[in-house]
Amino acid sequence: MPRRTATMLASTLMLIALLCAGVFIKVPYSELSPGPTVNTLGDHGGEPVLQISGRKTYPTSGHLNMTTVRVTSADYKMNLAEAVYGWLAHDAKIVPHDTLYPDGKTEEQSTQENAEEFSQSQESAKVAALKELHVHVQSWVIVSTVVKDSPAEGRLHAGDVIKDVDGTTVKAPDDVAKLVTRHKPGEKVVFTIVPAKEQAAAEKANKPATKTEKITITTRTSDDGGAERAIVGIAAGTDHTFPFTIDIKLADVGGPSAGLMFALGIYDKLTPGSLTGGKFVAGTGTIDDAGKVGPIGGIEMKTVGARDKGAQYFLTPADNCAAAAKDTPSGLTLIKVNTIDDALGALEDLREGKTSDLPKCTKS
Repeated sequence: MPRRTATMLASTLMLIALLCAGVFIKVPYSELSPGPTVNTLGDHGGEPVLQISGRKTYPTSGHLNMTTVRVTSADYKMNLAEAVYGWLAHDAKIVPHDTLYPDGKTEEQSTQENAEEFSQSQESAKVAALKELHVHVQSWVIVSTVVKDSPAEGRLHAGDVIKDVDGTTVKAPDDVAKLVTRHKPGEKVVFTIVPAKEQAAAEKANKPATKTEKITITTRTSDDGGAERAIVGIAAGTDHTFPFTIDIKLADVGGPSAGLMFALGIYDKLTPGSLTGGKFVAGTGTIDDAGKVGPIGGIEMKTVGARDKGAQYFLTPADNCAAAAKDTPSGLTLIKVNTIDDALGALEDLREGKTSDLPKCTKS
């Protein structure tokens, strides 16, 4: 066999072997890619994304698109060839598997966590939007979750309203932990609560709940790896009563990152005129009850997905600006926002054609 032919054959066989190795060798990575982007002002699955009843709404136009990221599942085993392709691709990002699924988190656990965060983001979006409109929202601190095998199990229940701890009125979820950790492990702490069933009945009757109970719980030492402190084994949260009905109809989406866009969509529907001036605006960001916008993951994939759908402007959490600005899709302007007020101000500038005044993201 001629030397040249033998060399070519050997090279071909080597290439085949490398390709086979790439397919069969598994690597501990996961992939992020652009997911669906949905206009919060429009329809999805045949019905409006935002449905408001009991309050006057107004017609609007343009786009206020929430964006998403697709991720490989917890049990997906990526091979080397897929990882290399993802590293080279513009519309994919390869990250260590443990960054998405830490501590062996299962697909089921991840889905449940995302669903809970999505539900909470909807509530915060409603509160933030209505506060901007100076519409009163009644709020109270509740038991959000009870840890299994903790001192609180069987004593406190999800949905119980926490009125006070040791006689001190609770005004915010953080107050609960502060009051409990005043104790030493092994000491007793007294919760005054409205039981969840009593609260639900009062809400149904549109009356304030009056029945309270005092629950005494013996604290124990924390075991989460942080500084030792007294705990009872609950997470506190906030519940609300709204003066009219706001439903967000969007299935198969999880996580908290659509909060800002939901809040803006609600605000737009409850105010005359078009918030975007008819322009195609997309964005992302968590939001809390006070309207503060927080960072999210997968920002690079969200900007790609938004631009592919036609977005001209992208509302970007301030803490994500540097990463997003490193590789901004052509034709997309990144607008830096810290709060819902920032976003509303930027949208006003867009409507008035003051694009030079927009607070744009820049590379760090």
